[in-house]
Amino acid sequence: MDERQWPTPIMPVDDDTGLAMYHGTGLLDPALRHNDKIELVINLPENKMPGKKLEKATFGAGCFWHVEDAFMNVPGVVSTEVGFEGGHTENPSYKDVCTHTTGHAEVTEVTYDPSKVSYEDLLNVFWNIHDPTTPNRQGPDIGGQYRSVIFFHDKEQEETAKASKEKMEKSGKFRRPIVTQIVPAQKFWRAEEYHQKYFQKTGQRACGI
Repeated sequence: MDERQWPTPIMPVDDDTGLAMYHGTGLLDPALRHNDKIELVINLPENKMPGKKLEKATFGAGCFWHVEDAFMNVPGVVSTEVGFEGGHTENPSYKDVCTHTTGHAEVTEVTYDPSKVSYEDLLNVFWNIHDPTTPNRQGPDIGGQYRSVIFFHDKEQEETAKASKEKMEKSGKFRRPIVTQIVPAQKFWRAEEYHQKYFQKTGQRACGI
């Protein structure tokens, strides 16, 4: 058995440069050695690697089909997933959440490139795709799973979200008080596969929001 260490891929192929970044001190796989779209970086700590540092943002704004569709089309957003967060049941199913007993909100987890889109930009999308003044309701969808909520992933996101909420409150855009919760991110439970990219799969363009 060959005990030599192979470089570990630490970053996917970049859409702009066509480069994939590898980190390691050993040999490059022969299948990749002659590929001019692979860049090998030797003996460089992973936290010092050049390239993108992707971040996550998590939002609940009613039916997650609609919310995901809005965010996945934002330039700078790398990927989106829908699921459940903020409850007390382990690995809930959609059916579980619909009983209104698990405490979860339907959320969209957004992975984005902060060099191309800011967290504040994502918050602006969030405010514009739902009504943040209706507690536990969006349109005909009623229940805690449809609550307006921002799950922040660090202190900077918390401060930015609170400042954004205050700005929206002072803007006069909404006639009623904003009830959006701003709370620490918890365990994200990915929803069943058929919920992912639902509008793309079905051609449906509305879910009640």
